[in-house]
Amino acid sequence: MEILGLLGDGMLIALQPLNLLLIIAGVTVGLFIGAMPGLGSVNGVAILLPITFLVPPSGAIIFLAAIYYGAMYGGAISSVTLGIPGASTAVATTFDGRPLAMKGRASLALVTAAIASFIGGSVANIIFTGFAPVLASVALSFGPPEIFALMLLAFATFVGLGGEDIPKTVLSICLGLVLGAIGFDQISGAPRLVLFDINAFLQGIGFLVLAIGVYGIGEMLWTIEQTRGEVENNTPKMTARGMVSDAREAMREGWKGTAIGSFLGFFVGILPAAGATPASLMSYGVAKMTSRKPEEFGRGSVDGVAAPEAANNSASTGSMLPMLTLGIPGSPTTAILLGGMVIWGLVPGPRLFVDESEFVWGLIGSFYISNMAALIINLAFIPVFIWMLRMPFTILAPMIFVLSIVGGYAATRDMFDIWLILIFGFGALVLRRLDYPLAPAVLAIVLGPIAEPTLRQSLLLSSGDPMIFFNRPVAGPITIIAIILILLPALKLLRRKKQPAPAGQ
Repeated sequence: MEILGLLGDGMLIALQPLNLLLIIAGVTVGLFIGAMPGLGSVNGVAILLPITFLVPPSGAIIFLAAIYYGAMYGGAISSVTLGIPGASTAVATTFDGRPLAMKGRASLALVTAAIASFIGGSVANIIFTGFAPVLASVALSFGPPEIFALMLLAFATFVGLGGEDIPKTVLSICLGLVLGAIGFDQISGAPRLVLFDINAFLQGIGFLVLAIGVYGIGEMLWTIEQTRGEVENNTPKMTARGMVSDAREAMREGWKGTAIGSFLGFFVGILPAAGATPASLMSYGVAKMTSRKPEEFGRGSVDGVAAPEAANNSASTGSMLPMLTLGIPGSPTTAILLGGMVIWGLVPGPRLFVDESEFVWGLIGSFYISNMAALIINLAFIPVFIWMLRMPFTILAPMIFVLSIVGGYAATRDMFDIWLILIFGFGALVLRRLDYPLAPAVLAIVLGPIAEPTLRQSLLLSSGDPMIFFNRPVAGPITIIAIILILLPALKLLRRKKQPAPAGQ
């Protein structure tokens, strides 16, 4: 009951006129920042951080947290309407959100994203409120072996993302791992895979650059090739009755993906160095693996939109937990928030809940208010986003191209990345012609830079003994489950080959 009382006090603080205004402004700004390719929550929070010095510290962190929330919602907008991920956290949403839009169901995809995001954020807020100290200690117990085991479990779900052709899926994963390894070795610092001795490769290949190239330029080229530019406008006008119908369908068809994303996203989000991007990708993989209709994923599955959208919102709240309780940022965005707190004279850590109780519970209360505000604002703007899709493709294609280039340049301000975006776009077109799955490669380049150093650190801790992944209480079960999931598709394939061919063939 004490927690409920503190939460009630926190909500009253969040509902003060200034703080409520900051929440609405932050969510609205975050929504459009998240929808702009190349920006995302990290850049949005960093750019607007100086503005917060004009308000009290509690209002400042509430404003930045609201931007974070809004950006998580907004990332789905360009993923669905244009096929360009607004941020890395929304890449998995593109897998099914864009196919739904191409079928004239963009409103269903956007409504599903909004509802799943709200439920994911709500579940995470409740868990955060009730179990913050306990979960902080759990997150702290995750060392390199546990994190690598979790990444291995994520890779195990990748096999299911490539359809029935397992060899092509494995090759796609290997391609992503190679691209993720370009640059400086994270442990030794030695350069590796620097192609043609071009120094620009030393900084590595940014994930957003790859995502924009593959799902922005690549999707545009594929659509032009398949339709010769004559894309029919089959997007209906948005009505209130239509939104209610879409909401019912989203709840009916996407409840399983929403549940998976809400819980898995939060627990991945609380792990240091993980964050919302791995959480959304892993949730998508698990949702497909447990679905009764896995063949629909990648072709317009409602669950395929719900799972990553619930996960990235849940993970964004989860990443706040280690920041507040341990002083360890759980994502790049929370690292900026942590820096802001230090500037404002607040010391994150176990004592924060005692010494700055009013600030902490005001922030937690704002999570609930921001989540509700983001849902309302997002639903209100859906007709505007649908209107974008009703433009002729002859106008939409150049717009996608320009947004891809501008978004890629805005993220790093490096012309070399623009050339990489174009190369990845044409490469994605070639791979799609050869029927290679793109999703495993994109996912591998995200988790590869996390999995590799944790693998090497674990082997250093055990003097090269791989049993460290099996004899630890948390890493062991996760590793065993991952190995089983990796072997299952191979066993099914072998069993299918051993079955006698039907008579007459």
